[in-house]
Amino acid sequence: MKKFELISPSQALDKLFNAIDEAGTAMPAETVDALTARDRVLAQDIISPIPLPEFRRSTVDGYAVQAASVQAALASGDLLRVIGEVRMGEMARYNVGVGEVVKIHTGGHIPSGADAVMMVENTQRVPLAPVSKRDSKQENSVKLLDDSNNYALRPMSESQPTDNIIELGEDVKVGEIVIRKGSRLKEADLGGLASFGMIRTQVARQPRVALIASGDEVVPAETEVLQPGQVRSVNIHTVAALVRRNGGIPLDYGILPDRFEAFEVAAERALREADVIVFMAGTSMSDRDFVPEIVQKMGLPGILQHGIAFRPGKPTLFALCNGKPVFGLPGNPVSTLVTAMLFLGPTLWHLQRTLNPPPPNFVRARLTTDMPSPRQFEHWFPIKLFAGQNIAENGAMSASGIRKFHYHLNSKEVYAAQPINSKSNLIFGLSRADGLVCAPIGVSMIPKDTEVDVLLLA
Repeated sequence: MKKFELISPSQALDKLFNAIDEAGTAMPAETVDALTARDRVLAQDIISPIPLPEFRRSTVDGYAVQAASVQAALASGDLLRVIGEVRMGEMARYNVGVGEVVKIHTGGHIPSGADAVMMVENTQRVPLAPVSKRDSKQENSVKLLDDSNNYALRPMSESQPTDNIIELGEDVKVGEIVIRKGSRLKEADLGGLASFGMIRTQVARQPRVALIASGDEVVPAETEVLQPGQVRSVNIHTVAALVRRNGGIPLDYGILPDRFEAFEVAAERALREADVIVFMAGTSMSDRDFVPEIVQKMGLPGILQHGIAFRPGKPTLFALCNGKPVFGLPGNPVSTLVTAMLFLGPTLWHLQRTLNPPPPNFVRARLTTDMPSPRQFEHWFPIKLFAGQNIAENGAMSASGIRKFHYHLNSKEVYAAQPINSKSNLIFGLSRADGLVCAPIGVSMIPKDTEVDVLLLA
């Protein structure tokens, strides 16, 4: 029997990505509503058609003024004349002169002549007796253009030119590239598109991923009563969720019987309908493992790698068939999910040509016990996290520990990491885990109290 020729996980992924790039495989563009574009990958540069802001704006509630007038009033004790108000949504109709101010609100249009805005908190109103505008010779009269502002203003602190003003084009200039092609769109990006009036945008189409489970013993998850020897389908549900989380669209191809002809039919259909094909089970070396032979018939260049120095997931298969990535994942639920997390997820973002795929989230933790590892494999094992040494006698985290853990999740605190001893076909072994720890190739034991990086699963 032919043995697997193993390479490291990073070498295997590099081999797949290089083949994808050489084939020019990438998702085509489609136009979508910006409201639904969170986490979609931009298919074109966004170039600003206008300056932002489109007019000089105030950043505070206060009074538009010439900064020199404030300095002079502070020195002399004179009051500043309130000549009007800029109402929101309207263009300023005033020209601010020496010794004058105009009331303004946050976001309001800065009137001509003003070079600063005094915050309302830094001023004091001085009420004035009602005065006729025509009685300009009356003592202590104040020129008013708006009778509602029947007060003068005493500045309480200095102002400098540009204080509390956003200048025209200060955020974005006309012709500036504001979001790069390949960016994974976040909330602020969508707000930026809206500021340009762009309610639709071009993004990479989401990869359609054919999920093909198999096994005579596997029955649909909705099966109420199992017969002896049967198990419910788990992998379609876990991998479909992972595909959605990584920007793809899962296509459920059901559960194949262990018959070569069934695999052939499914493979032909998947090549027509999907962008990525994932076989879950059938990749090892038994008489029922048809996937390697099927994949070799699906198109060139065919299998790129079969066998990875990786646990769980040694019999993983990577291929590129007629420009489409094909995965053969091991069938045990934990092996399937961990392998999909580390290989399928990154491939989906690569196909969308994203510049900023979701970064892995790590925390530091100290092992609570020795962790043996097969020296010839890169070994990812599940762990449970605890805050400090707050572990109850039964091995569960106390309520106070849960609160502390969530509060300090992103701090520099080092947590306790308790390995979970579970076999690769027991899904709740992974469900109970908070994260995964990697023992590199060549390491046979990670000693107790070693600080390790934990890849969070949440």
